Amino acid sequence: MRVNWSAVIADAEAFRSRLVAVAVGLVFAVIAGRAAVVSLQGSDEPTGIASVFQESVRRADIVDRHGELLATSVDVYSLFADPRAIWDAGDVATALETVFPDIDADALTTRLSDRDRAFVWVRRGLTPRQRQAVFDLGLEGLGFREESRRAYPRGPLAGHVLGFAGHDGNGLAGVEFALDHRLAKGGEPVALTIDSGVQFVLESELAAAAADYDAIGGAGIVLHAGSGEVVAMASWPPIDPNRAHTLSRSDPARKDRAAQAVYELGSVFKPLTVAAGVEAGAVGPADRFDTREIMEIGGFAIEDDHPIAGQATLADIIADSSNVGTVKVALMLGERRQKDFFRRLGLLDRAAIELTSSAAPLVPEDWSDLSLATISYGHGIAVSPIAFTSAFSALANGGELVRPTLVLDPDRELKPRRVMSAPTAALVTAMMREAVTRGTGSRAAVAGYRVAGKTGTAEKPIEGGYDDSRNVTSFAALFPSDGPEYVVLITLDEPKAGEAGGGDVGTAAAFNAAPTAGRVIERIAPLLGMAPDFNAPAALSSPVNSVAERRTSL
Repeated sequence: MRVNWSAVIADAEAFRSRLVAVAVGLVFAVIAGRAAVVSLQGSDEPTGIASVFQESVRRADIVDRHGELLATSVDVYSLFADPRAIWDAGDVATALETVFPDIDADALTTRLSDRDRAFVWVRRGLTPRQRQAVFDLGLEGLGFREESRRAYPRGPLAGHVLGFAGHDGNGLAGVEFALDHRLAKGGEPVALTIDSGVQFVLESELAAAAADYDAIGGAGIVLHAGSGEVVAMASWPPIDPNRAHTLSRSDPARKDRAAQAVYELGSVFKPLTVAAGVEAGAVGPADRFDTREIMEIGGFAIEDDHPIAGQATLADIIADSSNVGTVKVALMLGERRQKDFFRRLGLLDRAAIELTSSAAPLVPEDWSDLSLATISYGHGIAVSPIAFTSAFSALANGGELVRPTLVLDPDRELKPRRVMSAPTAALVTAMMREAVTRGTGSRAAVAGYRVAGKTGTAEKPIEGGYDDSRNVTSFAALFPSDGPEYVVLITLDEPKAGEAGGGDVGTAAAFNAAPTAGRVIERIAPLLGMAPDFNAPAALSSPVNSVAERRTSL
């Protein structure tokens, strides 16, 4: 048989062509498959832009004591660029300006023109609509990065307590900063001692007071004395953590006036001075004092604007807020014992609370006779509102002091420290009850809830003395007075005379901080599970039955 070699050769060449085609197809299939895997899972050896990104743990939520969400993390997209892959940086910047009108196109053009850089952030935290708009532009060299961004669903509620986190998820202020390491680990939510309902009341009444009395700032705290748990803590002006990044560093809303600021709080210190004197045995409830004289100490004259007629008791000194009487108690107590008592109360150190921004007090370098006198009624020493509230809580807690806390922990060991005897605490509390029933704190009275407390009006210090035209006013309260559970402090910075008072007298604490505290107590007591007791004896100096009849923010 004769073989047709031409046909055999042709068939072989055709087979070889098909074999090469199949092999090439397999190679492309492997490459395409590998590309698909890389696009979905990422390269085993990331390079370029991919090397910039690392998977992060979702930051833990923050909730209040009842589990209400205060801070959480949400997924957002951020836009980045690789300048090496951009043909015309100016065109890209101009196109992006149509999506982000506030963008600086010239500055962006400069950054996108730097071909030595492989990565440039263009805009963080895009909305879904913005992301789609950028995608529709079809520009080269751009990409999106899915990130976790902090969100605060209650807006400014407890804004200063919560603080805020940066674009990279790191805590920058408040609890977000103080507990950054714990929150960054993710996992179970961090529960705070804050009660959202009580916090809302405190913030709304503080805002109403700032408006009523044209104050430049204010702070308020509600603390459970037995546990040291801060149920509410507010600063005015408020801050919305969602927008904190847009505020300038000089914006007054950035300052946490409850923990980060220190004030000379004035006469709210008087009950502590009396407690120190009674505890040391320097004075007793039966002692009488002549407060009508002018006292000369260290070249300064100390007197009362409205001296108490006759011989004043310790209860009279507190109820009528006598500077002269308080100084006489302090002189009998002495410098060493006064300083030791205030140290035990924690007033000579920053508040032992979780917030790292908690401010240290301003105390005299030389504790002189004049310091002894002025500190007895709250001048010459400046403390943060949270530090004072903690110290004041010892009166409500039978003489024991519990470290304040913002973190809810059922297993927390309280470790109370006794700073005065229970009888001393009860005696001074009874005196403060008189300050509300017949003294300067009468506007803090609340029908059904027995409030004990003390007003404080302090002139603001200036170089070389004090400015008698600017005050810091406060009211410190315990309730119910016959078995105190809670401490409330209201502090207003430079309040003006409101409708409650006429002339300069309207700037005193009796006319602004005291009624504000009363309104807070009236609204939060039911939220805290306290039923009013209208059968209890009460000697209100005002004919009204409730501070709500004078004004309410509801």
